[in-house]
Amino acid sequence: MKYKGFTLLELLVVIGIIGVLMALATVAYSSAQISGRNARRKQDLVAIQNALEQYYSANAFKYPAGTCSTGASIYLKSSWPTDPSTGQEYVGTDGCSETTYCICAVMESAVTSGNSGANCAWNTDKTNYCVGNLQ
Repeated sequence: MKYKGFTLLELLVVIGIIGVLMALATVAYSSAQISGRNARRKQDLVAIQNALEQYYSANAFKYPAGTCSTGASIYLKSSWPTDPSTGQEYVGTDGCSETTYCICAVMESAVTSGNSGANCAWNTDKTNYCVGNLQ
């Protein structure tokens, strides 16, 4: 008498293969999420940089002194951006002065492009992405 069905060994092999595929898919999904959050951080910092440069042009060639968000917020399409993971506002590492600024975001993985701001010396370990004044 022949039974139709799978043996226990065949079922275990299939379950093992499915488990390996699920593990690989989970790693790829979390990597994609990290890349997406890092891209959002970079876009936010570029938007902040553009707003500060517009402020500079409109206000007698001076950046907002103190906190960067006070004067430059009016040049952003929405409110001051926040980090996608923590919800905290991006802040200047040394604050803003009338002549310079440096704003950094902590990335979830090493940034290959490094420091994008000309006056930002804060990013030595390449785990942050910074923007600085262009003038």
